[in-house]
Amino acid sequence: MYKTANTLSKNIRAKSVAVLNRHLAAAIDLHAQVKQAHWNVRGPTFIAIHELFDKVADAVEEYSDTIAERAGALGGAAEGTIQIAVEHSFLHRYKLGIDAAEAHIAGVTAALATFGESLLQRNRRDRRLRRCRYLGRFHRDLTRRRPAALARRIASAAVAQP
Repeated sequence: MYKTANTLSKNIRAKSVAVLNRHLAAAIDLHAQVKQAHWNVRGPTFIAIHELFDKVADAVEEYSDTIAERAGALGGAAEGTIQIAVEHSFLHRYKLGIDAAEAHIAGVTAALATFGESLLQRNRRDRRLRRCRYLGRFHRDLTRRRPAALARRIASAAVAQP
């Protein structure tokens, strides 16, 4: 841990950075999964889903940046390499070789839901970490953007297209 002016104990900061880095790995994985869907979606709803996946990927990239910056603000180091993401992501492996929009929507929706639920569950389990304002802010940001609602929006976009 680097020296900071943060008043939280070194132990709480270290635990918070570990949680943030775990979610950074998953966010990097999630971004790659959404881009995989974006590049490979096919079918009559192609353009709408393609563009929506691009917007989702942008939002996930913002999450990654926020997570990494908050780890640094706590005196930790952001561990954001692809190698670390592969080792530490808790997301399920994205299925390759699919092209149907519905299959990609299902894959992205599941990954978004897993990512969002993991952070919410972690925050509920460890009340001491909730005191960390950086995790608290990230939690509020995540719940405001509501990954489950975003996942439903992706699913409904496919149905809405002729």
